[in-house]
Amino acid sequence: MCSWDGVSCDLVSGHVIELDLSCSWLSGTIHSNSTLFRFPHLQRLNLAFNNFSGSSVSTGFGRFSSLTHLNLSNSLFLGLISPEISHLSNLVSLDLSWNDEAEFSLLGFDSLVQNLTKLQKLHLRGISISSVFPNSLLNRSSLISLDLSECGLYGIFPDKDIHLPKLELLSLRGNSNLSGNFPRFSENNSLVDLDLSFTNFSGELPASIGNLKSLQTLDLSNCQFSRSIPASLENLTQITSLNLNGNHFSGKIPNVFYNLRNLILLDLSKNNFSGQIPPSIGNLTNHLLLDFSDNQLEGAIPSPENKNGFSSLSFVRLGYNLFNGTIPSWLYTLPSLLLLDLSHNKFTGHIGEFQFDSLEYIDLSMNELHGSIPTSIFELVNFSSLCLSSNNLSGVLETSKFEKLINLKDLDLSNNMLSLTMSVHSNSMLPNIQTLDLSHNNISGMFLWNMGKDTLHRLNLSYNSISGFEMKPWKSMKILDLHSNLLQGPLPTPPKSSFFFSVSHNKLSGEISPLICKASSIGVLDLSHNNLGGMLPHCLGNFSKDISVLNLRRNQFHGIIPQTFLKGNSFRTLDFNSNQLESLVPRSLIICKELEVLNLGNNKINDTFPHWLGALPKLQVLVLRSNQFHGHIGVPKIKSPFMSLRIIDLAHNDFEGDLPEMYLRSLQATMNIDEGNMTGGYMGDNNYQDSVKLTIKGSEIEFVKILNTFTTIDFSSNKFQGVIPECIGNLNSLRGLNLSHNYLTGYIPLSFKNLKILESLDLSSNKLSGRIPQELTSLTFLEVLNLSQNHLIGFIPQGNQFQTFGNDSYYGNPGLCGFPLSNRCTTDEIPYPSQEIEAKFESGFDWKITLMGYGCGLVIGLSLGCLIFVSGKPKWLVWIIDKNIHKIVRNKRSTRGRGARIS
Repeated sequence: MCSWDGVSCDLVSGHVIELDLSCSWLSGTIHSNSTLFRFPHLQRLNLAFNNFSGSSVSTGFGRFSSLTHLNLSNSLFLGLISPEISHLSNLVSLDLSWNDEAEFSLLGFDSLVQNLTKLQKLHLRGISISSVFPNSLLNRSSLISLDLSECGLYGIFPDKDIHLPKLELLSLRGNSNLSGNFPRFSENNSLVDLDLSFTNFSGELPASIGNLKSLQTLDLSNCQFSRSIPASLENLTQITSLNLNGNHFSGKIPNVFYNLRNLILLDLSKNNFSGQIPPSIGNLTNHLLLDFSDNQLEGAIPSPENKNGFSSLSFVRLGYNLFNGTIPSWLYTLPSLLLLDLSHNKFTGHIGEFQFDSLEYIDLSMNELHGSIPTSIFELVNFSSLCLSSNNLSGVLETSKFEKLINLKDLDLSNNMLSLTMSVHSNSMLPNIQTLDLSHNNISGMFLWNMGKDTLHRLNLSYNSISGFEMKPWKSMKILDLHSNLLQGPLPTPPKSSFFFSVSHNKLSGEISPLICKASSIGVLDLSHNNLGGMLPHCLGNFSKDISVLNLRRNQFHGIIPQTFLKGNSFRTLDFNSNQLESLVPRSLIICKELEVLNLGNNKINDTFPHWLGALPKLQVLVLRSNQFHGHIGVPKIKSPFMSLRIIDLAHNDFEGDLPEMYLRSLQATMNIDEGNMTGGYMGDNNYQDSVKLTIKGSEIEFVKILNTFTTIDFSSNKFQGVIPECIGNLNSLRGLNLSHNYLTGYIPLSFKNLKILESLDLSSNKLSGRIPQELTSLTFLEVLNLSQNHLIGFIPQGNQFQTFGNDSYYGNPGLCGFPLSNRCTTDEIPYPSQEIEAKFESGFDWKITLMGYGCGLVIGLSLGCLIFVSGKPKWLVWIIDKNIHKIVRNKRSTRGRGARIS
């Protein structure tokens, strides 16, 4: 046995003292009674990189009392680690790392730290500990290597000087709830590798970091460190890797790199550095990776200080900064360059010719580059990705130029001024292409390029002038975007594998072939803004459970809306607006539980209000405008309908009766919106964002994106009557309210004062009476107000937004006066009491008080009558009555002359 591979025995006793079975393809479960535990003299045991899935670090491992080295890493152990492992008091090295489903009990880990006092190496990466950092570990002067990465440590790292003269590696990576300042190491240290990445360490880097003179790797990425980098960093002369990515460092990058000649990797990305790159960077002859992306650096990029500078540079990431000028010429001459990312800067000029063909990745997007694409680009045979989008590049691209780029997977030339010519050999180009984006260019004519037959999964040709497109037999196509071109003729049938297919804003004609329903993987189907017609295939509602968006807006379809929808479907948006569809709203829509947008506007649908849609829990946008809907909306059939509805447009129909107060009370999504807690900016997702056309502020506006916080109600141009419900004032997150062109009566509700963020209010062309509430001047977001063509009277309120409204807001109300009308009020400029107060007075008329007054008057009158009758018309009484009668007559005459006066 002692002669077997991985087995070592004591030369004197013959006992097995070492088993090294690492990387032996072992599998199965190690039980606590396994024969493995029958080697009591074992000193070293290595079972790393095997598959013991289902096994735990059991009590059996605690029997090796002589064990000094135990390595169970990367072997899929799981469950609780037996506390008996802490009995191995002779352990010098313990490595349980990368067994991600194993864990210590709280007492088990404490016991291990307290009992294993001889440890030099403790690696527990990925083991769940869920404990504060044990202070006692910092007193173990024997420690050489400590790796507690991704162990769930929390709390505050001890803020004290660390005296571990032998410690070479300290890794606390991935303990996101562990905080503290940068550790203070004594000058007498041997630290080679320090990794605090993905923790919550914060504060300023101390100047004492320069004491780590043996340090080779420093990783502080994705922490909370801030302020400037200390100049003492220049003392780290042995460092090969410096990663400060993803912090809050600011100020200028210090010019400390003259002494750091061993530096291979330098990553300062995703910080707030400003100013220019220090010139000492050009002295890094062994440099492999340089990443300064996502900062606020500016100016020109420095050149290497000698001909060997940057000679080993393979990865250059300088994107998302403020660099300007032309691209430095030395970047075109780097013999080892594999990746170049200068995107999102302000580089100008032409793209130069690359001298070596080592490049695999180039991203120069979002700059101000112009001219043609250099010919050397098409010689880079190792190329896998090229992104030159959003520049001012021009010229004619011949597809034959791509012949050598057989490894190219991603090509993005969008948002330029390029045109394209197809060669007869185009079919053999780009055999491994996966994504191709040529959108927003000057491509015209017929698109015949057949590339990536087996690999292409995303093709974007939108916003060009392509007049014809031949569908190719792409096997992996997922996203095919042809919208906003000049496509004519019949509708192309998307590949069966397609998930996204858009041909909107073209000139396609003819009918939709039922063959489109064979694309059963489709998720987004957008055929809007074409000249398509005929009847809709019945299968459109049930051919795919994955389809979430069906947009047929602005075509010439007629007939009925598909009546059958699959149970458990994924429809989120259904848009049939601006066609000639008729009949009834399909009752089967009730099973579309994911539906958020239903747009049936501008058709010929003849139906009553589809109250049953109120049961759809996610419906946010409902547009029924310009159809033939009729009848009373009535009362809800269910409790709390339309709870998520926040955009409702019923305009230009024949609805009648009272405004639907009970429905209005249920619109919870228009009440108390906390915009700060809203997730996402717009409705939709990365593949498709919803749009809608609404009448807002008196104008038809197409919202190409719908804000998640936008709310509006439009009941205009119907036959609603009665008073405006006070409950509308509860919809305090409304942005727009349009009740115009109806037969509404009564007062403007005082509760409208609660609509604090209302931007547009249109109550025009009704029969409203009374005064305009002064309280409406508190609506400081109001931009458009239309109260014209009503029976309103009295003084127009003044202040805030009311100072900005013109005559058009009030015309057709002859009883109104004051600014901005020419009809001046003849009263004192004091706001009238609100209708609410007047209404209270009128409704509070008390017959008891009236009868009391009547009774008292009757008694006094009878008494005076008797007195006159008995005394024979006394002169003093006649004189008093006569005098007051003349006063009353005079006052009436003078009042007619001056006009009415309110006091």
